[in-house]
Amino acid sequence: MRLVTFDHEGKTRIGAVGGDRITVLSSLLPAGEPWNLIPLLEQGADGLARASELVAAGRQTLALDEVELRAPVIRPGKYLALGLNYKKHAEEAHRKGIKTPKRQVWFNKQTTCINGPYAPVHKPIASDKLDYEAELGFVIGTRCRHVKAEEAASVIGGYLVCNDLSVRDWQLHSPTWTMGKSFDTHGPTGPWLVTRDEIEDPHALHIRSLVNGEIRQDASTNEMIYSCYDMIEYLTTAFTLEPGDLIATGTPAGIGAAMDPPQFLQAGDVVRCEVEGIGHIENEVVLEEQPEKGL
Repeated sequence: MRLVTFDHEGKTRIGAVGGDRITVLSSLLPAGEPWNLIPLLEQGADGLARASELVAAGRQTLALDEVELRAPVIRPGKYLALGLNYKKHAEEAHRKGIKTPKRQVWFNKQTTCINGPYAPVHKPIASDKLDYEAELGFVIGTRCRHVKAEEAASVIGGYLVCNDLSVRDWQLHSPTWTMGKSFDTHGPTGPWLVTRDEIEDPHALHIRSLVNGEIRQDASTNEMIYSCYDMIEYLTTAFTLEPGDLIATGTPAGIGAAMDPPQFLQAGDVVRCEVEGIGHIENEVVLEEQPEKGL
């Protein structure tokens, strides 16, 4: 199933995509939260079964081209991302002076960076070193702690495409990387959440990014150093993961900062990120507006 969050006639709701139609699923959610996918994830298999029944009934549908898709999870409790998780990317980063880590290196993207799959992203006022990172992402479906890797698939709610946009000079202001990873609009995700039953192996998917139609990254998720399941085991050793938490699994080689000379994103550039079996997101870079005086 492909679960979406969307805007239509001034309202934000959730649904399931089938062909060129969306079945509205808001009736499965608590009153007052028709936009929030997390309560559906919390219902687990029972919630997805009820969603499938609504889709099969064929009622309350909208044309896909009549809605605006939002990030599947608008307000994740956490947005965690793993750095340097592809060997060739770690090698290109090492050539730029970043040491290859011996363990998983995690950072937070502040959840205010969340953005839609086709929404514009800002070239920030504060920097001219904006870069792209195509990534496979997954969303936690079950509250969990101390999960072993061999059991970790069961706590994943679904998969999506992420662009971990990065402001490279701000990224290096501190060892945590959080500042350079969390600018507003720099977390486009989507276009939908593909439930785990539709992805046979998340570690055998073609992934790539294109800037203005030029292929920049082109790899397979089988090149990841740590699997999605390794990540869950590592993270849940320390803290609880909850439904709706968003995990980005790292990016392949080919980032703009590693090119010679570096190729950072400019206003008017269009970045497309694709993951096999899931789909693509595509975002135009626009100049961030100057803040009004006094703000």
